Amino acid sequence: MAVSDEQIAFVRDLFRGLPSITTRKMFGGLGIYSEGVIFAVIGPEETLLLKARGPLADDLAAEGCEQWSYEGKSGKPSRMPYWTLPDAALDDPEEACTWARRSLSENT
Repeated sequence: MAVSDEQIAFVRDLFRGLPSITTRKMFGGLGIYSEGVIFAVIGPEETLLLKARGPLADDLAAEGCEQWSYEGKSGKPSRMPYWTLPDAALDDPEEACTWARRSLSENT
């Protein structure tokens, strides 16, 4: 997977309410940062994923969001601390930024 210029533009537009948004291509995906702190990625299958642990992860799970997991070398599933955004947030920059601010505050 290669991240396209259109995907980068989408992310920048979606999170335009956050300060100093930057992106960095990595491992075929994209790291998304605010003021130098990573809070989201575009991961496998071009999915936008928000970094979340603890109460934020619980709230995302309650919204029906899915945690990023993959099969590790041992054949056992490995879970990453990244979750899909609620569908409504993908179309609403204000809601997306609300979730992102929580990620930034809970993961720094």
